[in-house]
Amino acid sequence: MSRQLAWLALVTAGVLDVGWAVSMKYAEGYTRLGWSLLSLALLAAFVFLLGRALQALEVGVAYAVWTGVGAVGTLVMGVVLFGEVLSGMKLAGILLVMVGIATLKLA
Repeated sequence: MSRQLAWLALVTAGVLDVGWAVSMKYAEGYTRLGWSLLSLALLAAFVFLLGRALQALEVGVAYAVWTGVGAVGTLVMGVVLFGEVLSGMKLAGILLVMVGIATLKLA
């Protein structure tokens, strides 16, 4: 796998991680079958893509970027879908994570 394709797989895995977190919330402790099945499918998909990305990328950088994409995306979706409060501190944290992701990508 080329590095460019690995980065695409990595970012896609991060986005699927966000979907996984949201679907877990909707699954309500895995008591709702449809959401539970979607959650498990998203989990399998992002683990597969993360594993593929690790074939071409450094594990430390890849894991940090994947975690950052998932964390920022999940926080944003919590605000959008569940009415969670977005404070100034949370915004500052998102900005720091995004700067870190960009820095790792450029390194």
